[in-house]
Amino acid sequence: MATTQPIRDKGQISELVTYYLKRGQYRNHLLIIMGLYTALRIGDILRLRWDDIFDFEKGHLRPSITLTEKKTQKSKNIALHQYVVEALSLYAPTAAKPGGYLIENEKTENAISRIQAFRIIRDAARAVKLPFRVSCHSLRKTFGYHAWKSDVNIAVIMEIYNHSSLAVTRRYLGVTQDDKDAVYLGIELMA
Repeated sequence: MATTQPIRDKGQISELVTYYLKRGQYRNHLLIIMGLYTALRIGDILRLRWDDIFDFEKGHLRPSITLTEKKTQKSKNIALHQYVVEALSLYAPTAAKPGGYLIENEKTENAISRIQAFRIIRDAARAVKLPFRVSCHSLRKTFGYHAWKSDVNIAVIMEIYNHSSLAVTRRYLGVTQDDKDAVYLGIELMA
């Protein structure tokens, strides 16, 4: 089985993000945005309901999501990035309903399947001609890779991912020789 890699090029990320947006397919757009900006596993994204995101009593989006990760059984609070809020705002008028799944299959009113989520992401990646295999997990890895490239402490990334060791997080980030070369060539040690 081939391992997936993070999407390293921000231009490619932008193309992937806007693929469904340009087509008015707001659910699929939201799926990609959620994967990129929450660093959640696809199973946790698919378990989210509108009640987790939207306060129906007060009529507004919540500023964060609180959930228990299925794999680790650890509680997690995730602040909603501006792009997540924008994607939710586009999709909510036609989709938000108490008790409903966030990424819902319109025919069954259940969440879409993991296979369908994979197809949505894969089809967008193919359409924008990403030159490597992209899966649901690529979105989660992309978050960590770009956090690391933005000088976020790797211990914080490890905590976000709920990884049990720093070694797991380092492997997960998909650091390439080009990343290492940039450090070698860019370090300034003398005044």
